[in-house]
Amino acid sequence: MNAPATPITVALLAAPEVTAATLYGFFDVLAATRRDWQVLHGGAAVDSPFRPLVVSRDGLPFTGANGVRITPDASLADCPRPGVVCITDIAVPPGEPLGERFDAEVAWLRACHAGGALVASACSGAVLLARTGLLDGLEATSHWAYCDALAREYPRTRWHPERGVLFADPDRRIAMAGSGVAWHMLALALIARFAGPEEAMRVARINLLDINQTSPIAYASLTRGAAADDPVVGRAQQWAALHYAVEAPVTQMVALSGLPERTFKRRFTQATGMSPLEYVHTLRLEEAKQMLEAGGLPVDAIAGEVGYQDPSFFTRLFRRKVALTPAQYRRRFGTLAHRLQEVARTVA
Repeated sequence: MNAPATPITVALLAAPEVTAATLYGFFDVLAATRRDWQVLHGGAAVDSPFRPLVVSRDGLPFTGANGVRITPDASLADCPRPGVVCITDIAVPPGEPLGERFDAEVAWLRACHAGGALVASACSGAVLLARTGLLDGLEATSHWAYCDALAREYPRTRWHPERGVLFADPDRRIAMAGSGVAWHMLALALIARFAGPEEAMRVARINLLDINQTSPIAYASLTRGAAADDPVVGRAQQWAALHYAVEAPVTQMVALSGLPERTFKRRFTQATGMSPLEYVHTLRLEEAKQMLEAGGLPVDAIAGEVGYQDPSFFTRLFRRKVALTPAQYRRRFGTLAHRLQEVARTVA
């Protein structure tokens, strides 16, 4: 596939809530496409097939989410007609009401898509893309910590935190990346789409980008989210955090609440989005993950430590929730934890 004769303008949407690492990571990868490969192989200087631009509401410099000074290239009104628009991320808490805060950006995104642009989001950038309404009836992904809140706010969209990168629509004009550094997979997908898979592979090789990713679900914290506003449920959560391994924990939570069982279960589900038993499972599995990372205790023993007398049930549940078996999780994350501990000892 030949690169386009005229560079494709890629508008990278910036707001005070954007993080510079992802914003400029996108910028650098796109700007370096083809150019860096040629440089490393002694070839003649060439331009990238992409023209990345940082675009904000007013085009004025601002301080991003982590205190980095960001200088946009254009305002929304002055941005040349883009072929691709990307929301690299937005550092707002999951489920935070946004009100009219991003109405101008959302309207601009809709207008760009209507004008023929491919619209993309990475990680938490899905929060803005969902507000456009373009995801209604489609598959979508975002960071694992955001998908539950997005699913509640946008029930017409099918959210998949386990997906790394996807094209949401049949026309492949809406692209999305999931958790964290999955943004680099989105960048590679855009390069492959517009400049060809060979160019995308070259970028991956230069930057050591691994395309064989572990499912984002394996990284997810199963106990994410704040304590419930309902004080009865909040007390039950605090108790469960210390006693999740006991026998019949839900029965004891009901007794602690002083409520009829059906009332307690209904209030717990309303406050947390999961049943009391599901909540206990998340606490147990999160502790099991930490034990798998930390040492060599046999899987059957870990199952018993966190409250499961049937190791086979524990293994099946772990795989369903984490997308890896306990043994696979230990190989993947236990090795990482061990290496980080070695590094910490080295520099101490």
